[in-house]
Amino acid sequence: MAERTVRIASAHGLHARPASLFTQAVARAGMPVEIGKGEKAVNAASILGVISLGIDKDDEVRLSADGENAEAVLDELVGLLTTDHDA
Repeated sequence: MAERTVRIASAHGLHARPASLFTQAVARAGMPVEIGKGEKAVNAASILGVISLGIDKDDEVRLSADGENAEAVLDELVGLLTTDHDA
């Protein structure tokens, strides 16, 4: 299992648009990915789950993926989360 901790860059956090970009990338990855904030973790391919975490700018989240190429998948997802999609 590969894991990363990342700080959110989007000025308004993971609201609808950046959450949609993120969950679509997770779905394309074709492997189980979780995103967590605090004690709660959800399926990262679920836009409702991701939005339910209430992730704001500068929040730290945990990503974990299990499967072949998990490190590369997480690298791509970290790139999405560290980009300000509200700029």
